[in-house]
Amino acid sequence: MEVILQEDVHALGKSGEIVKVAPGYARNFLIPRGLALLATTRNVKVLEHQKRVVTQKIKKQEKKAQATKESLEALSLTIRKKAGEQDKLYGAVTAMDIEEAIGKEGFAIDRRRIDLKEPIKALGVFMIPVKLHPEVVAQVKVWVVAE
Repeated sequence: MEVILQEDVHALGKSGEIVKVAPGYARNFLIPRGLALLATTRNVKVLEHQKRVVTQKIKKQEKKAQATKESLEALSLTIRKKAGEQDKLYGAVTAMDIEEAIGKEGFAIDRRRIDLKEPIKALGVFMIPVKLHPEVVAQVKVWVVAE
């Protein structure tokens, strides 16, 4: 019996896949728990339509992320911090500081998307990656200068 998985099922398949299972397993376990639907022609067509809709939505999000990437890469952020001898900072520049600086420029970027391996502890120019989409990463130029 063929079924369409509604959720990921361990050792069987991922959501949206059409898999062949024993009739008893489908009737007594998968279908009653809402893990699968029978693979009728109607259900298969609905699944294909949903996949197309999701694909279009992902493409739209990627185009939007690409436009945001171009805008972000054109920016040059300046963050002022107190510095001591040998250009070392008192404290550090964190993802939260970068998020705040980007926010002042009119962009709403969550700090978890800022891929800062470790806090910046020195003056200088740094290229910071910002993940806008799984396939789109912007490089933002951050200038850390002394107050």
